[in-house]
Amino acid sequence: MTSPAPARILLADDHALVRSGLRMILDAEPDLMVVAEAANGQEALDLLTEVRVDLAILDIAMPRLTGIQAAREISRVAPQVRILMLSMYDNEQYFFESLKVGASGYVLKSVADQDLIEACRATMRGEPFLYPGAATALIRDYLQRARRGSALPDTILTPREEEVLKLVAEGQSTREIAETLVISAKTVDRHRTNILAKLDLRDRTALTRYAIRAGLIEP
Repeated sequence: MTSPAPARILLADDHALVRSGLRMILDAEPDLMVVAEAANGQEALDLLTEVRVDLAILDIAMPRLTGIQAAREISRVAPQVRILMLSMYDNEQYFFESLKVGASGYVLKSVADQDLIEACRATMRGEPFLYPGAATALIRDYLQRARRGSALPDTILTPREEEVLKLVAEGQSTREIAETLVISAKTVDRHRTNILAKLDLRDRTALTRYAIRAGLIEP
């Protein structure tokens, strides 16, 4: 009986050493095969138009587009691709954001050698993957929010505004942001003004705190 073809995996992380280690773990399994690597979220999106992929494994903290932003776009343009998020941080909000944008699971890098294979297989079966201990943390977080009557709103920013917010939070100047996104400084200022108005925030510090909570940058 012929074995089914291995799951074709796109691996996206901005650290080449991390990608190399994860690829070794994945390629050692007969049912998993890394077919493409990306160093940032935008590169991951571009590769999807060139390579057939079944599963995208995305680091949450990447330049240009974060894993969260890339996952949202992948869910929109290639809904057949399953998504798994990677992070260094045991952070409930990142997990919520990951689920919101279409990811099936969340794996901590510190235990990727133990959890990544099972997470990939669960995701390919159409099942969610919760890293050990996450359920307790998620329930605690949910109950705390319910008691406070608070919750983070769904994103109200456009993809371009999210890009500008991420770069502002990373400390880039108006000129640097304009060069990175290939837009004018005046356009950057207009986006920043719109972001502050939409989020009802006043300054860069508040924007940075919001960007951390929304999973656009890591603390």
